[in-house]
Order: sequence, then structure tokens, then C-alpha cells
Amino acid sequence: MDLEALWDKALKETEILRARLPDLATFEATTLPYIFLAESSVNAGDTVVRKGHVLVERPSLILPSAQFQGFEFEHEHHFNDETVLNFLLVRGVRFPSLRYRHEFSSLDLRESSLKDAITHYVDSLARGEDIHTGLVVGPEEVWQFSILILVAGLLVRSAEGDLKRLFEEWRKRQSS
Repeated sequence: MDLEALWDKALKETEILRARLPDLATFEATTLPYIFLAESSVNAGDTVVRKGHVLVERPSLILPSAQFQGFEFEHEHHFNDETVLNFLLVRGVRFPSLRYRHEFSSLDLRESSLKDAITHYVDSLARGEDIHTGLVVGPEEVWQFSILILVAGLLVRSAEGDLKRLFEEWRKRQSS
């Protein structure tokens, strides 16, 4: 499948069931844990459960563009990170010039339907009062794009607060 078809599939079929409640940190790295659920393409009726986190960090050097690390685009789809970034940029999707490092933790097969898995994880996150972990449902073969959609949504939501905090910090420095 080509890059455009993968992206379109992710846009159409990704559903963010729960997003991280707190905004991203303005002046330090933020860890974004997630649980990604997909219908298994191998075992019909089962659910693929992928857990991990994305570390959104401010680089020590000013970057000309965003950097994706650990998303396995090359391994799974034979596209390098630069190709993916350029593809998104041409479509008007621009990530801030930060480093987005995906750190994988587990990949499991749950022997239940996607609907049952969704119910289980929604309830589990609610019972644990987990306000940091995102819950995403999407196609198994485009999990990377589904996770980037989650991250992009958090970036957009955090932008207004970031601007206020940056302005406050600037004012503090001016008055010192």
C-alpha cells in the first residue's frame, strides 16, 4: 500500500476513545502513554493490543523540522522518516520542531472481539483513574499514523496554553 493510501486509511478509521487529559508540558519533555487496539488481521475475532508511549521532547539544538524516531515506518512500510514528514507537510500537517520518540513496550493478542477489548480498556482506565493514557482504535497496519493522530490532537489542544506560558515566561524575564 502506498503512503497516501495508508494515511487516508488512518484518517478515516482511527478513533480516539480517550485522550490524555493534561496538556503537554511547555518547557520539558512529556511522556504520552497509549493503548492501541485493532482487529487482528491474522486471527479473526481477536484484538491486537499494542501498548507504548511517545516521548515528546524539546531538542537541545534547534531543529529545522520535527523528528520521528522509533515509529518503524522503514521496517513495516519501507518509508523513511523524512519521506513521511515531507508527505505530511505537503498535506498541510505540520508537527512542531520537536523530537517525537516512540518507545514500544508490548504487543499482545487478546482473545476477544474489538468491542469487548474496548469495553475492558475503557473500564480499566476509568477504574484506575488514569488521565494520562490515550486509548486509540484503528487499523492494525497503520498503527503509526493512528498514534501520530493522537499526538497531533494533543499538540493542537495544548497550543493555546503553551503560548500563554511562553508569554508569561517572557514577561518574567523582561521584568527581572
